[in-house]
Amino acid sequence: MDELEGTVLAGPSFDPVRGRVVVEDGRITAVEETSTDSTDIILPAFVNAHTHLGDSVAKEAAVGLSLDEAVAPPDSLKHRRLAAVDRSDLVSAMRRTLRFMRRTGTVSCLDFREFGIDGARALREAAEPVLFEPFVFGSGDPAVLDVADGYGASGANDDDFAAERAACEDRGLPFAIHAGEPDATDIHPALDLDPDLLVHMVHAEPEHLDRVADRSVPVAVCPRANTVLDVGTPPVRELLDHTTVALGTDNVMLNPPSMFREMAYAAKRFDVTSREVLRMATVAGAEIAGLDCGVVAPGRRAELVVLDGDSDNLSGTADPVRAVVRRATALDVERVVGQPSSVA
Repeated sequence: MDELEGTVLAGPSFDPVRGRVVVEDGRITAVEETSTDSTDIILPAFVNAHTHLGDSVAKEAAVGLSLDEAVAPPDSLKHRRLAAVDRSDLVSAMRRTLRFMRRTGTVSCLDFREFGIDGARALREAAEPVLFEPFVFGSGDPAVLDVADGYGASGANDDDFAAERAACEDRGLPFAIHAGEPDATDIHPALDLDPDLLVHMVHAEPEHLDRVADRSVPVAVCPRANTVLDVGTPPVRELLDHTTVALGTDNVMLNPPSMFREMAYAAKRFDVTSREVLRMATVAGAEIAGLDCGVVAPGRRAELVVLDGDSDNLSGTADPVRAVVRRATALDVERVVGQPSSVA
């Protein structure tokens, strides 16, 4: 049994509770209000809702390049680097990124993995010793679903992806697709595929938002990456008013996969509350991936982050939720609790 004391951001509303979290056999058994001298802040661990971990082999290589030049398939800088890299170097680079994510409070990510079955297996190999649980959206031939958790499509203007969508339907696995990143032309075709997840939606218009709401399609937004690639600003407030919105960091080559940085950027850039942003970084991504974490509540998996509330950075803050979202950094992380269900 493990007991964590301090200010607990409890339940789906992240209500601050002075007390303790009791953990047994990897599960939260109690969240109790009690007297404590601890200044720690206990919150659910992060789920990064959109990554491209293969880009770990080319960090900062695309500075100043456009979307097409940097990451668009099949001939961008990213895809040339991935095609040329040795497999062992790729696995090593992704593993180092996963270690960084774990140390900074992220326990899972929804990754679009390039290069089919081999690419999906490389990510599994990278994650195995790190106690990290990636949700792998595979690519290429639908046979990738033999080893992936779902299919991740580049965009409806690149292909029709009908066979891949049908394969997901047959297997009961999710189909995700990029949409509305460079412009709005691929959003309706993406929605026509009845996706389980849309990524980006930078150029979503009212007619798209209505379709998203009608079908309850969740959306992963990646504001920092959109800024780096100069493709525009996602309508985060409007998306939140229509559906579940999760937060992702996108390409590792563009930005470090830090949910602290992504949360702070989103909270200060958009008309959103700190609680909404924290939900985007935790339970929203967990729900999309079907993970039983993202909330500090009895019965949930104990995937938790413990912050030093008395650090030089966080000491004296007036509101712990705002402090976590707008101010906290990796340096404030004392401990990451829990392990993937696959190794529990």
